[in-house]
Amino acid sequence: MSLVIDSNLEYLQTVLGISKTTFEEKYSDMSVDEIIEAEAASGNQQAIELAQELTTNTSLVMELFDLADTNNKYKILRELTAQQLQVFLPEMEENDLLQGLYFFTQDKLMKMLEELPAEQLVNTVFELFSQEEIVQLLPEEQLDKFLTSSEIDKNKILKHIQSIPEEYVAQVLEQITGEAQENMDSIDLSKKFGELNPLEYKDALMAFQPTQKQQLVLSLGKEHEEWFQLIDADAYTKVINREKQQPEVIKGMSVIEPEYIQNMIKELPNDLLSIVITQMDTEDFTEMLMDNFPEVIADIIMK
Repeated sequence: MSLVIDSNLEYLQTVLGISKTTFEEKYSDMSVDEIIEAEAASGNQQAIELAQELTTNTSLVMELFDLADTNNKYKILRELTAQQLQVFLPEMEENDLLQGLYFFTQDKLMKMLEELPAEQLVNTVFELFSQEEIVQLLPEEQLDKFLTSSEIDKNKILKHIQSIPEEYVAQVLEQITGEAQENMDSIDLSKKFGELNPLEYKDALMAFQPTQKQQLVLSLGKEHEEWFQLIDADAYTKVINREKQQPEVIKGMSVIEPEYIQNMIKELPNDLLSIVITQMDTEDFTEMLMDNFPEVIADIIMK
């Protein structure tokens, strides 16, 4: 690893107070460490002080090795192992981490979304779609799963059934019981619905037309958004994959908690992971490098 470039040497020349001619004649083929050592030995006070600060002064290291240059960051990072690279991720800005998601294919993004905790996935879904939109886009089988889940409070469903036009509720009850439902208002129909045995009750919910199911799921979900977690993860990702392109998907993923984004980024190969980390704030990058990998700084100095 060698990060001594012209701008570094010019900075070193200025700090040490050496003329350009002298610098070129004496030190053109020497490492930073060798130049500072030679000047310190000759009594250059700046060199003596510089030698003491090389491993502790963040600003000095940043300037000396031009770490604002992403190419120089990358050269350093390429020398680190995957485990060492991952140390940087928790300290990165979320927006910089999200940029790393562009290295994944859309299919891979969908798989990673499916592996998230349900709450994180649902948060992402509602960053991409309104509740009305997602209910309309989900397949009917998922609406059935939602409505017949044991997690859904039956009394809540019966309450919201009262908002469905009476003729539709009466039609479903007649279909399930074989009895005509006449002269009954929405409250009576809801009560009748609740008196069905468990199997009939489930069949009745599934007998509603898709539009009524969507209405029920939406009204229940608006009251208890956590119930949207009952929908299968792959049902959501199929909708996302069909309706949204990669940039929109990644933008929607900004609501995912950083620890989960970090876990996704860790799946990148080292060269791509290194590119992501080069976007890190230069001062933060330098401090982490000095605190966690002093041997790397020492290696740079000696080359």
